[in-house]
Amino acid sequence: MSVVLWILAVVLVVAGVVGIVLPALPGTILIFAGLLLAAWADHFTRVGPLMLTMIGVIGVATYGVDFVATALGAKHLGASKRAMAGAALGTIFGLFFGLPGIVIGPFIGAVAGELTHHRDWKRVGKAGVSAWIGFAIGTAVKVALAFLMIGLFAAAFLI
Repeated sequence: MSVVLWILAVVLVVAGVVGIVLPALPGTILIFAGLLLAAWADHFTRVGPLMLTMIGVIGVATYGVDFVATALGAKHLGASKRAMAGAALGTIFGLFFGLPGIVIGPFIGAVAGELTHHRDWKRVGKAGVSAWIGFAIGTAVKVALAFLMIGLFAAAFLI
């Protein structure tokens, strides 16, 4: 039974890592579930509730990263509040179109939001690019946080 739990835990963690970038899979939820299952397979002897709580908090933080990074990217380069709201909405609507929607959604949303505020195409394009850069940085931060979750588990398990 223990071997089956370990195999399932590894499958969940790997699927979670893939899910960090692919919208169809809830990445950090799968990673946390896999790590929790691995701790359970070990009867919580090496990884206990405190470490699992810390890992869970990091996992929850990843869900705010996309929206905050996109909005801050747009704001940093001078986009209007409408462009920032558009970028956040574009991220949400992009989820329904898979990976292309998640990559392009923040850009389209920021452009649409900025167009309701300004008609200067240079400024509109700058808002879209800045939102996309924020999104890319957010994705990188999410990947880093996912590996931090796995690293904390591994450190607690091996030490």
